[in-house]
Amino acid sequence: MAPAPIRILGLDPGLQHTGWGLVEHDGFRLRFLADGVVSTSPSEELARRLLVLHQGLAEVIAAWTPDEAAVEHTYVARNPESALKLGQARGVVLLAPALAGLPVREYGAMEVKRAVVGTGHAAKEQVQAMVRQLLPGVTFKRADAADALAIAICHAHHRATRNAYSAAMLRAAR
Repeated sequence: MAPAPIRILGLDPGLQHTGWGLVEHDGFRLRFLADGVVSTSPSEELARRLLVLHQGLAEVIAAWTPDEAAVEHTYVARNPESALKLGQARGVVLLAPALAGLPVREYGAMEVKRAVVGTGHAAKEQVQAMVRQLLPGVTFKRADAADALAIAICHAHHRATRNAYSAAMLRAAR
């Protein structure tokens, strides 16, 4: 019996552009559902930008009713002020699905690349090409949306492995 399909929302945090991508996974196959970007204006004050991010993500979650969410870790070492702002945006990106009651997992960039391409040092173009292979017919709104779809794919692969491991452990315990 095939498991019930689940909807996975992948999120690529950014203060100016937060990418989102939604896939459906039935344990065997991935199916593209939607993607997009929540964008803010650099001319707005930080609090307003964070509110726009939250409202945009809340709308996506309400419209598409995902079952789980996955968020990419962000690494910025250049400018401390930019890193702090990105961290605040990432906090909103983690909070929005949590407030909706979704389980949220986090994955590092290398982990996402390894799950999608097979190597943690893949170029963005390689990741996008593999996302197109895994989700036929997909067209990205922006690169941020492609990254978000890669995060959702990574979560689907890791989720399948976790579920198989749990099932094996249950069988072994009997």
